[in-house]
Amino acid sequence: MTVTTMTPAQLERFEARLLAERAEAAERAAEFDDVMGEVRAARSGASADDEHDPEGPTMTQEWSQRTAVLADVQHELAEIDRALARIADGTYGFCARCGKRITVARLDARPTATLCIDCARLER
Repeated sequence: MTVTTMTPAQLERFEARLLAERAEAAERAAEFDDVMGEVRAARSGASADDEHDPEGPTMTQEWSQRTAVLADVQHELAEIDRALARIADGTYGFCARCGKRITVARLDARPTATLCIDCARLER
């Protein structure tokens, strides 16, 4: 395991930011979960004519869009949790591919980054 060379203040700053982002994402997930319940209830009570309603989106469209947004929020939560785990185990800020330091500027832009900018460019 690689030992972090970030200062304790930097690590605390990133941890606080990640925890704040996690709280916001968890709140969005809870809201979408509530909305998904409403869509699920409406979908189960929908008549066959709903799928052919020219006035608006079908329940299938609503379900698909909201499911995608919820999946995105859940993915965001997982990325944040993995970043917090890396802070806890001392590997935060190191590239998962080459082992080099990820710059603080990159982590400021994307605190869940697992790759340095050079390795991230190779991923494209």
